[in-house]
This record gives sequence, structure tokens and C-alpha cells, in this order.
Amino acid sequence: MPRVLLIEDDPSIREGVGLGLRRRGHDVSAAETGEAGLDLMASFHPELVLLDLMLPGINGVQVCRRIRETSQVPIIMLTARGDDFDIVVGLEAGADDYIVKPARTEVIEARIKAVLRRLSEPAGGRPDVEFHGELAVDRAGLTVARNGERLPLAPSEIKLLLHLSASPEQVFSRQQLLEYVWEHSYHADARLVDACVRRLRHKIEDPDGAPRYIQTVRGFGYRFGPL
Repeated sequence: MPRVLLIEDDPSIREGVGLGLRRRGHDVSAAETGEAGLDLMASFHPELVLLDLMLPGINGVQVCRRIRETSQVPIIMLTARGDDFDIVVGLEAGADDYIVKPARTEVIEARIKAVLRRLSEPAGGRPDVEFHGELAVDRAGLTVARNGERLPLAPSEIKLLLHLSASPEQVFSRQQLLEYVWEHSYHADARLVDACVRRLRHKIEDPDGAPRYIQTVRGFGYRFGPL
């Protein structure tokens, strides 16, 4: 089972979530502050991070940004109800998903499995490497390069690009992308999709030009170019 780093300042949540995940076989290391969590990143080498947004000292958004400077480990944010602005900021900082507290252990476990599946799915019989303009998409290796330089994409960004580029010119609604990339079958928050698209565009598109690879279809969703 994957190693999980839990960064949560509420002792009851930290102990409850940690105990529940350990019972399911996870190796869990917990921290109550952002600073302590960042220290554990270097020594524990987690395969997934559960990160509370509202932390004392360095908050969850700042921790997420610091992690993304050196690692593309999957990050799931833990948020309180009503933290809409912080959720958006956290997603923009590089988080892959979020869970509203309180949440049952089985819900957290299901989200962990969904995020990690994004990094282990096979190419599905397609060519290992596809070229789209300046982009080289390696479906087997789950990597993306632009002009020969590998891009640091988070798991949700990789999965989204793989799905869009597999069907060029096909328009996907936000709900379709939520169901495929995040495995949320209910009417979930479209901000997950929009934030991921913005992060992905920042990495694959020209900063001074209009989007070339991922096109917005107003009122519906997105499609893959390139133009």
C-alpha cells in the first residue's frame, strides 16, 4: 500500500484518519504543521500527500506550492465546508483533488486509489509516443515533453492531457472529464477541471499567445487541438 503523508493540525482528525489508513495497510506519517510536513517530505518519501488547507504558520496552499517546486507527488487537500476561495487557490497551486471534512476513511481511501490509478493505467493499445505539434506524449511512460524538454506534470494534469489528446477535436464536457479523470460519478465541482486546465495550459502553451492545444468550447467544456 502507498506511503501517505498526512499534514493536519486537528489532533482528532489527524489521529482518526491516520489510524483508519493504517488499518487498511498504509504506512502513514503525520505532521501537525506545514513546516513539519515539509521536513517529512524529505525523509519519509511519501507516495501521496493528504494536506489540510488551514494550517498554522505555513498554510496548506503555501505547503502545496513548496512541494510542487521539487515533486509531482499526488496531493489531496482536506478542506472545511465553505472554503470555496481556498479550494480554488489550492487547486491552482497544484493539488490533484480535494475532500471536504469530515470524511469517512473509506471515502479517503477511494480518492487515494483513484488518484494513484492515474499514474498506473496502460496506454490502451495506442502508440507509445504521439506527437502533437511541439508536444511528445508518451502514453506508456506517462510523460510529456515540449521541444524535447520533459514537463513537470502532476497526475491529474497527465491524465487530463492523455484523455483529451486521445480524441483530437472531440469536445468533452466538464462532467465527462470529472468522471474520467477524477472518477467523480456524481455532479461534482467543475472547478477541479477548470483549475487543472489552467495549470496545464501554463505548462504546455506559449505564455504570450492564445491557447493552441486545449481549446475552450464556451458553455460546454474543452477539446484538444492543436491549431
